[in-house]
Amino acid sequence: MQQPQHLREHYRHFQSITTRWHDNDLYGHVNNVTYYSYFDTAVNSYLIETGGLDIHHGEIVGFVVSSSCDYFASIAFPERIEIGLRVGNLGNSSVQYELAVFKEGEEQACAAGRFVHVFVDRASNRPTAIPQALRAALQTLQLP
Repeated sequence: MQQPQHLREHYRHFQSITTRWHDNDLYGHVNNVTYYSYFDTAVNSYLIETGGLDIHHGEIVGFVVSSSCDYFASIAFPERIEIGLRVGNLGNSSVQYELAVFKEGEEQACAAGRFVHVFVDRASNRPTAIPQALRAALQTLQLP
């Protein structure tokens, strides 16, 4: 089975992360569930810094409703990685992020994943339209 191509050039935004001592498992590499925390960090950092999402007091919050990840090569502590981010699908109240984990400076991803946020009204927990400022930030992550 040939590894799919997940190349750096296919992503619009990058979040640098340094692996941590406790990220490694007994096998000496970053445990698979830790990749999801990297994805969450990359997405939420972008939403806060670029989209203006107020995670503490804003009227909307993003709930993860679906996620997956495929692994191609291991990473470990200590290592600098970069999480590539792009938007695969942007709906009225939901967005599908496509992410990839790159060792610093490498072109081919070590892992690639996706997750879906549904934005909901904080008070009612009901889906709500993505606010315009946040939508504009997400649109810049879409590939042509």
